[in-house]
Amino acid sequence: MDLLREYLKVETQFQQGNYDKCVMALREQHRGEMATVLNLMFSHAQVAKKNILVTLLIDQLCGRDPTLTEELTNILNELTQLNKNMNAKVALRARQVLIASHLPSYELRHNQVESIFLSAIDMYGHQFCPENLKKLILSETSIFDVLPNFFFHSNQVVRMAALEVYVRRAYIAYELNSLQHQQLADGTCIVEFQFMLPSSHPNRVSCPALSRMSAMTNVSQAHCVGMVHSGSDQEILIHNAYSPPCQRMGAMVAFETFEEFSRNFEELLKCFSDSSLECSNVFSDSSQLSLYDEDDNKSSLDDPIHILNVAFKGDIDAVGEDDTVVEIFRDFTLSKKAQLNYHGIRRLTFLLAQQREFPKFFTFRARDQFEEDRIYRHLEPALAFQLELNRMRNFELRAVPCANHKMHLYFGAARVEQGAEVTDYRFFIRAIIRHSDLVTKEASFEYLQHEGERLLLEAMDELEVAFENTTKRTDCNHIFLNFVPTVIMDPSKIEESVRSMVMRYGSRLWKLRVLQAELKINIRLTPTGKAIPIRLFLTNESGYYLDISLYKEVTDNSIGQIMFRAYGDKRGPLHGMLINMPYVTKDLLQSKRFQAQSMGTTYVYDLPEMFRQALLKLWKDVEVDMCPLDLLSYTELVLDSNGNISHMNRLPACNEVGMVAWHMTLITPEFRAGRSLVLIANDITHCIGSFGPQEDLLFEQASQLARTKGIPRIYVAANSGAHIGLAEEIKHMFNVAWNDSNDPYKGFKYLYLTPQDYKRVSHMNSVQCEHVEEDGESRYKITDIIGKDDGLGVENLRGSGTIAGETSQAYEDIITISLVRCSFQVAISPLRLVQLFLIFSHNDATSSEVLLVRRPNAE
Repeated sequence: MDLLREYLKVETQFQQGNYDKCVMALREQHRGEMATVLNLMFSHAQVAKKNILVTLLIDQLCGRDPTLTEELTNILNELTQLNKNMNAKVALRARQVLIASHLPSYELRHNQVESIFLSAIDMYGHQFCPENLKKLILSETSIFDVLPNFFFHSNQVVRMAALEVYVRRAYIAYELNSLQHQQLADGTCIVEFQFMLPSSHPNRVSCPALSRMSAMTNVSQAHCVGMVHSGSDQEILIHNAYSPPCQRMGAMVAFETFEEFSRNFEELLKCFSDSSLECSNVFSDSSQLSLYDEDDNKSSLDDPIHILNVAFKGDIDAVGEDDTVVEIFRDFTLSKKAQLNYHGIRRLTFLLAQQREFPKFFTFRARDQFEEDRIYRHLEPALAFQLELNRMRNFELRAVPCANHKMHLYFGAARVEQGAEVTDYRFFIRAIIRHSDLVTKEASFEYLQHEGERLLLEAMDELEVAFENTTKRTDCNHIFLNFVPTVIMDPSKIEESVRSMVMRYGSRLWKLRVLQAELKINIRLTPTGKAIPIRLFLTNESGYYLDISLYKEVTDNSIGQIMFRAYGDKRGPLHGMLINMPYVTKDLLQSKRFQAQSMGTTYVYDLPEMFRQALLKLWKDVEVDMCPLDLLSYTELVLDSNGNISHMNRLPACNEVGMVAWHMTLITPEFRAGRSLVLIANDITHCIGSFGPQEDLLFEQASQLARTKGIPRIYVAANSGAHIGLAEEIKHMFNVAWNDSNDPYKGFKYLYLTPQDYKRVSHMNSVQCEHVEEDGESRYKITDIIGKDDGLGVENLRGSGTIAGETSQAYEDIITISLVRCSFQVAISPLRLVQLFLIFSHNDATSSEVLLVRRPNAE
């Protein structure tokens, strides 16, 4: 315990701001005690080694006993507050232990499930009553780590009940029409079932209403079910060839060993006896194919509709890792591909039960020629709707292996037209949060907080590993958490909790380029109130403002679709959108924003919004009854065709030069009538922010406007000096006359154009040449390259003197403020800024503070 306290004593000193800031704070705190400061610094320098020791200490102190003393609980809570990346492993381990201490043990949950199964069996042990299984089927708690073990229970009725509960629970979002129990010749239990895609499913076609069948094992019926039922046409349509495309038929079976499955495979396929299921023309319409849904429809009559789920005990896992197991399954499915196709098998999923863990899943699909669908590894396909994979359909997805099977990580590349370059790459990480206690009906808000924060830390860990193993630069990475249990709380509490959590791990999320997150949760306002599906969306695309939007899911009866409706006064951008709307790919604005942020600065068109946020903060610090609605108004200053300044309102990223300027009016608490200023800034995404004649002219004209009106001029510098251009029309034409054509290292004599190329560019006046004859051919030796475009050469330096003079005059006439906002500045920028005497440089990636200090005119 003392070692844990010592670790906290040191590491808490390095949580606020960057390292230099923390050292300065320590020096201030321990004036005259430099030995203490040095000891803390040396200890912190070995944080990686200390993390290993602390993690082992936590494991040793906690062991397998989930109960914790109050003293240890307090220490662990303090450890979870460490928010720096270097302490992430320790914080995560502490949170995992705290969560485990609040959860019932695996043995307790196993016993709870077993008691429910046994209570459902009648006094003679020949049948069970589905009514008694409602608790397992409808419970919001996690039981899939416990349930597969009952597939192999010594009591056959329990085995049957376990298979039924699994099917009904896995397909709870689908319209399960009927279900019946069968037995193979060796007594193996099998469940056959039929289901329809839910009405909210994006691939559901318009199907006429089916005749209602007698679902003998429907949960809503209270009468009991016998062990074996015959498959009459009224009970089930598993053998009926008349099936609409939105209908699926499946079977679930469990075997002790893979050898048993191989031996019974032929008999198992007989469950799907009709191999050529035909659809009537009335059902032939199908909707658009979606690659990542559980069931995609094709507009073909031979579309397979049969689903086969096969469970095994975990013994097969002893042969090796996942890839080894996959090879066994793959070899089998490929060898049986003809039979699987003949019997219309759409999907074959293998489930490996694990001791005290969630089962492993391996899915093989007909559309992939029965190769593994890697997207669904360790994910029950029927539960994929909870991860909303269909919303990623604008991206080509590749599943990324995760050490934590609760995490589902995908690498997405935006779908583009054939031949186009892909520029939008991002990671999607998704997880489902369940409550593990079957006794507690509602999950507490505290559980939501702790479990949500734990999954956030685990998601960031998985992202860090993925970052190291990809060669593509990703942006707009996305986290999605689906909190299944219903929570009694005020939705406003979520926003407060999530905001503080994000701020705590903000720097780490920013480094991982996590700019979007989504939380799905069901909320009751009162214990007896109706559950409300709530969505919380977080975006931080600009890097300085965290936008949180709250929505509830409502059904639009006019179209029969579920959509987002703003919850509360604020209307977010998704208000009125369908919930199955796909994630949009990166637009031009976000691409520019990412480019600027990658160079350590803010995108130029985000600057006005930064001013707005600064004004909002300023007004919040003032005791006023009501803040003005519009704190900032501005118009962009652009050059017209005659080179004169003009006002224009246009969309961001529409600029054609590397300089942008605005005329702004700010409503401040001190000057509520509005204070005007001119803001000038470099666009680093346009030729690296370099200066050419057009940039110099816009700077000069905007500065003159500020002097004319007598208002402050603010300049935000992020550039690379004077522009050095290339004549693009010549770049791909010139040839080299080598001193020795066999040895280029001996240098060259001159550059030249062929007569054909010279004729093509001579009218442009972009190059001057001399005609020469050499090696028996006619050549045009290049003497000067001028370029057809303006702003390629020394003329760029001419404007530098002009704006230097303008800046000097502005300093005398008005208030001038300048901010260097980039990791590099070349030549022109520092030369011009030193004239202002007072320069504020901001190049601290760990701080979000921007200081603009007013300097009065020099006399």
